[in-house]
Parts: sequence; structure tokens; C-alpha cells
Amino acid sequence: MANNKQTVMVTGGAGFIGSCLVRQLVARGEHHVVTVDKLTYAGNLDSLAEALSAPHHEFIQADICDQEVLAQILVKYQPVQVYHLAAESHVDRSIDNPAAFVQTNVVGTVALLEQLRTYWSNLQSAERDDFRLVHVSTDEVFGSLGPKGFFTESSPYAPRSPYSASKAAADHFVRAFFHTYGLPVMVTHCSNNYGPYQFPEKLIPLMILNALEGKPLPVYGDGSHVRDWLFVDDHCRALRIVMEHGRLGESTLIGGNCERSNLEVVRAICAAVDRLRPDLPHRPCASLITFVRDRPGHDQRYASDTSKMRNTLGWQAECDFESGLAETVAWYLENPTWISRVTSGVYQRERLGLGSV
Repeated sequence: MANNKQTVMVTGGAGFIGSCLVRQLVARGEHHVVTVDKLTYAGNLDSLAEALSAPHHEFIQADICDQEVLAQILVKYQPVQVYHLAAESHVDRSIDNPAAFVQTNVVGTVALLEQLRTYWSNLQSAERDDFRLVHVSTDEVFGSLGPKGFFTESSPYAPRSPYSASKAAADHFVRAFFHTYGLPVMVTHCSNNYGPYQFPEKLIPLMILNALEGKPLPVYGDGSHVRDWLFVDDHCRALRIVMEHGRLGESTLIGGNCERSNLEVVRAICAAVDRLRPDLPHRPCASLITFVRDRPGHDQRYASDTSKMRNTLGWQAECDFESGLAETVAWYLENPTWISRVTSGVYQRERLGLGSV
């Protein structure tokens, strides 16, 4: 390598959350950062533009299911920390194609764990003691909440979509490798992320772009489903804190303490677009809201108790939803080239996840 910095590896580092984490790590300059990504539809090198030219960053296009390539990467770069974010993440896509989620999220995670176990076992004792894996999961593995209450680190698993089931399985394998082999791992469960560079199949960027173009804004069911929203920069800052100070074998919930119904989110987006683009002929954008058939098995509410993250690790979300959404909407308005490049493939913002219901 070109420097003497210790290496941090990020799987899925060209995706939405992964690229934010890579940008933060590279900007801090404390480590040599190796980004591993298969570059599926949601992974994009444009999201890593700031990092690609940095001398202490390298990008490797690879599939985490390919154990031979993983082994070569680990031996060559000798990471002391690994953040595992490579995953299929969109619930609607999981309804249409569950097998793809099993392949990446379960088979890929086990392949990574197998190679990390071999690599870690062959390290010298001091290096073995320093090694850490942070596996990034979701609050969706805990199922659906009623109108009150919160998920905690001790909440039972109750996944209700193919996506959350695949992430739950991955979580169990990660913990099994900790208890069976001693592999030093930590698991995080985040709430709904939003911010710049998010692929426009997810609610917030999809609604922003449709509002700009005067297209319908499809809201599932009656729009009453509630999610806790977490600005992506806050999430990645939390991941770095867990890596440095978290306790091995434990889980930690990361949330924004910012519950909003889907309809509230869409209306807030409409108001922001109206304010930033007063020239749009179809204003007010809220007139574009269209209620559509609900997603099959749509969980009603997610909310996380983040007291462990706050009290034990000293983190709390810094970005409130109003300012984070304003920044996000402005970013999409100011980056049409990025939008054009990431949406130039097969996905053209059509409805996904109808299944056969």
C-alpha cells in the first residue's frame, strides 16, 4: 500500500449509506479505506466521487458471495476494521424477488463471515484482539409496532417481509459466528435513513423527483404508516462510534427519534419543493398526491429506543427532520447529472412490490 495507515474495509460502500460512511472515513484521513461493492443498480461510483481520488482510498468491484475474491482482498489489505453494509435493501423489490435477497443478504453475509473467520484466526494475537466487524442491520427485523412503544435491543425478532427476513437471518449468522468461533462482531439496527445520494426507489427521493416533474405521488394505503427518520450522516457517525467503543457481541439501535407518517413526509416534501421551485406550473405539489393500493404485509409503525446509543456511547442524532429534509430536497434539485446517471438503467421509478396479490 501507498501509506502506513491501518486499513478499514467497507462492503457495499458505493450504496447510499455505505458511500456516506466512506466519504466520512476518507475525509477524516485516519485509515486507508478499501471500498468493496458489486455495483448493482443501487451502487454507483458517482456517489464516491469525493473519495475516489484520495490516495488513502481504493475501490474494488467484487461480489461478497465470491469467497475466493474476498480471501484475496483480506490477505492483500489486512483490514483491522470491517463495516458490512452490502445488502439488497428495498422491501418492494424483496416482494417481487425474494431469492435475490436471500442470495446477497444471507449467502453473501455467510461467505463474508467465513472468510473473515479464516483471516482473523491467522492474525497475530495483538492484531486479532484489535479486529472488529460492525454488521449493519435494520429495525425492520423486529416486526411492526402498535401506536405506542419502542423497539429495544432485547426486542424479539418478528420479520414480516422477505427483506426483513433475510436481514434477520444474516443477523443470526453474525451472532452465531461470535458465540461459536469468537469472531469479534457488533450488530447495529438503524431506522429509515434519508439524505443525499439515495437511489430514487425509496420514498423520499422518489417523491422529490416525481414532484419536480409533475408526476403522481403514490402514497400506500391511507398514508398512516409511521417510520422513524434518521439523517444518513448522523447514522454513519454513529457507526464509527460503535466501531470504536461498542461492546463485542452486542446489538445497538440507531434512530433519529423523529417519527412521521408517510403522508406527513410526502406533504413536507411537497412544501419544500414548492418553496424551492416556485416556477413549477403544477404547484402546489400536494395536488399530485395519489393514494394507491397498499404494499402487501405493510408494517404499521417502527420506532426505536436509542437510550443505549445515547447514554452508553454518547451519540444522538444532530439533524432534525425539517432541516435534514430541506437539505435533501435542495441536493436533489442541485444534482440533476447524478440523478440522470443513476436512473439511466432499467429502473425508471415505476411501482415495485405488488407481487401477485
